[in-house]
This record gives sequence, structure tokens and C-alpha cells, in this order.
Amino acid sequence: MYMLVVLILVLLLSFYLLAKIVDDYFVDALDKLATKLKMSSDAAGATLMAVGSSAPELFVAVFAVFYPTEPGEASKAAIGIGNIVGSALFNILAITGAAAFVRKAKIAWQPVVRDLFFYALAIFLLILVFNDGNVSLLDGLLFLGTYVAYVIVVIYWRRMVKYKDPNEEKIEEEKDVKSEKAPGFMQKILMPVDWLLDKFFPNEKYYGWIFTISIVIIAGISWVLVESAVEIAAILSIPEAIVAVTILAVGTSVPDLLSSVLVSKQGRGGMAISNAVGSNIFDILVGLGLPFILVILMSGNSIDLDVGNLQMSVYFLFASVGLVFLLFMISRWKVGKLTGGILMGLYLAYVIWAIFNVN
Repeated sequence: MYMLVVLILVLLLSFYLLAKIVDDYFVDALDKLATKLKMSSDAAGATLMAVGSSAPELFVAVFAVFYPTEPGEASKAAIGIGNIVGSALFNILAITGAAAFVRKAKIAWQPVVRDLFFYALAIFLLILVFNDGNVSLLDGLLFLGTYVAYVIVVIYWRRMVKYKDPNEEKIEEEKDVKSEKAPGFMQKILMPVDWLLDKFFPNEKYYGWIFTISIVIIAGISWVLVESAVEIAAILSIPEAIVAVTILAVGTSVPDLLSSVLVSKQGRGGMAISNAVGSNIFDILVGLGLPFILVILMSGNSIDLDVGNLQMSVYFLFASVGLVFLLFMISRWKVGKLTGGILMGLYLAYVIWAIFNVN
């Protein structure tokens, strides 16, 4: 029991550090890189920002598929896949729901339809891999190639489809406002952690180094998360996939949740929803495609998948795309508390199902 408590505390601290690093250092450095490279906001969001918000899921997947296994023991790849599937459901239902619940918003349907199409395509590719039970190099390349196609479409989307996004008004007065409230109880406890973490990073003008250091630390924390998930599952005698689709999925999605709620409060709910869907596209196509390719190239063999009931979760994921699209159509692309409540309620129902059925 003592070890279980320690592992849970390690998980909580790891989730906090991920949120802190991604929000305060990594994303800011990526933003400066995008400006330096003169990238459009759409292109930066689909590439650099997607990497920033989805870095935890990517590294968890990488470490999971490379996790050492004993002869005859099942691969730990289900942890990485379960984390990404669980995170995708959390993003599309819980984060989109939270963004809608926080503040009413009118969203532009054109970019949402674009992203939902590629999201559905990514899930379809995942279903094909699950049904086959084997991942080849061609499968991995198809995942990455689809993401490249998505980025190209995003870059040229405004030229192909003319529309005005109601969320593009600049809210400069809110953008740089710092909270002047006294730190709360938890903030006071975590002040030493914040102080120590800040010592790892140079001045913000060295954003290239900040980007590199952030990647290294995020990778290290992701390794800790995989190790902790394996140990917790062993102590509680529960399938590792359950830990992946619930605890790990929510924890690694904390940066997405915080940033989406923040921009939604600023009246940019459409941006929050687009970020959630865009992160899911990256998670599936790159977060799984890249680890698959690395393993196949290093081992010289294709990957046999044993994902248990995770296949049903992917079907839920596919159904969630249609459900979100239907809700947006019914509400005429206006979201609010009702839409948000429905989506968050559906995510809670999924978690309850997963606890009793995923293995």
C-alpha cells in the first residue's frame, strides 16, 4: 500500500510537471519558432502547436512500444495505444465539452468539417490496423503520410475555401494579463517545484534551447509515467490498458484541457475545439505512426498487436466523431452549456464502461 501511494504521488507530480512545462515553456518556445519561420497560424497549429500539446502522448507511446518484455510476456504497446485512444476520447468529448460549457461560442464550420474528416480518416486507419492485428512498415508510413497530407490541406485551406472565422478577433487585453491573486494552498506547496524547474531553463530569448530542454524533460517524465502505470497495474492486479485509457489519458491531456478552457473563456471556443480535434489527429497519425516505424526499422520485423478490448474503444472514438458533428449541426454551429454537458456526460459514461470492460 505504501508503494501504491508513492506511485500515485509520482503520477500526480508528473502530470503537474507536464502541464507546467508545456504551458509555460514548450508552447511559448514553439510560438517563437513559428514566428521566426514565418508560418501561418493554421500551419503552426497543425504542426508545431500539435507537437507541443501532444508531446506527452507521443513520448508515452514511444516508451511503451520499446518497453522491455520477457519471453512469452505481452507487449506493453497497449499502454501507448490505450493512452492515445483514451486521450483522443478525452479531447473530443471532455475538452470539447468543457470548452463549450465555459462560454457560448459561434464556430466556423469550414475548419471543423476539415479536421473532423481527417480525424475520422485517422481512426479508420487505426481500425484497419487493429483488425489486421499486425503493423507493417507500410502501415506506419501511411499514418505519417496522411498527417503530411493534413498539414498541406491546412496550409492551403483558406485558398480553397473562402470563409470568415468568428473566433479570429484579437483579444490583446486578455492575452497578456497576469493574475494578481495571492497564490492558493496548492500553489504554495508547489512553489519549490516551480522554482527548481525554472532553473533548468535559460532566458526566454534562447527559445531554441528552451525547446530542446523541454523535449528532454517531457521525454523523461513520459518514461516515468509508463513505469508508474506498469507498477500500479501490477499492484492493483488490473490490466495496464485500463490505467492507460483512464489515468494516463487524462493526465497527459492536462495541457490541452488548460489551454482550451483558457481560450474558450476569452470567447474563442472555436479555437479550443479545433485544437482538441487537431491534437487527436496528431496523436493517432504521428503519436502511433512514428513509434511503429521506429520499432519496425530497429527490429526488422512487423509488429504483432494484442490490444484486447481497446478495439471497442476505437469504435467508440469513431462514433464520437459522428456524434460531435451531429450536435454541431443541430445547434447550427453554436455551442453552449447543453452541448458541453452532453459531451462531458458521454465521456464519464465511457470511463465507467472502460473500467469494467477494457483488458
